[in-house]
Amino acid sequence: MQQPEQLSVNEYLRQHIRTVADWPAPGVQFRDITPLLQDPKVFRVLVDAFVHRYMDKDLRPDVVAGLDARGFIIGAVIAYELNVGFVPIRKKGKLPFTTVEETYELEYGSATVELHSDAVKPGDRVLLIDDLIATGGTMMAGKKLLERLGATVTEGAVIVDLPELGGSQRLRDAGLKIFNLVDFDGH
Repeated sequence: MQQPEQLSVNEYLRQHIRTVADWPAPGVQFRDITPLLQDPKVFRVLVDAFVHRYMDKDLRPDVVAGLDARGFIIGAVIAYELNVGFVPIRKKGKLPFTTVEETYELEYGSATVELHSDAVKPGDRVLLIDDLIATGGTMMAGKKLLERLGATVTEGAVIVDLPELGGSQRLRDAGLKIFNLVDFDGH
């Protein structure tokens, strides 16, 4: 593989995303980000790409919110590097304190995510982060939870966007700015 100095950051990261055919179902091309996390140099390039963006005073959040579960991995590191707080948005039943919840539709059924009722304060500028946008349901639910508590979600950030599934456009149509490092258009 080429070194990051010879490629754009986006292409360098793309080279380290594993595609697993027919998982979890036939016809699905699963984009596996774990190789990005396994190599310390690649992981640093990934984190730095986000941190450098959000150090800008116009984009700097007060809080980073990570979506269960891979959003926790990168979101917590980014929050640490930016010296801001981190809040987890979890699957239903995983948080021990008073929560607010949002249910969203999946391809087959529905799912619910929760956030502690005191996770953010009214007026907080929140960066919402996850590993990937497919249909956008999880990120939309996270956005609604944060807004219900009075926060402003300034941007949704992901490593990978799968634009052909329509999620990023759906989120933009709902007023959420989206930032991604890599997109895959079906191949």
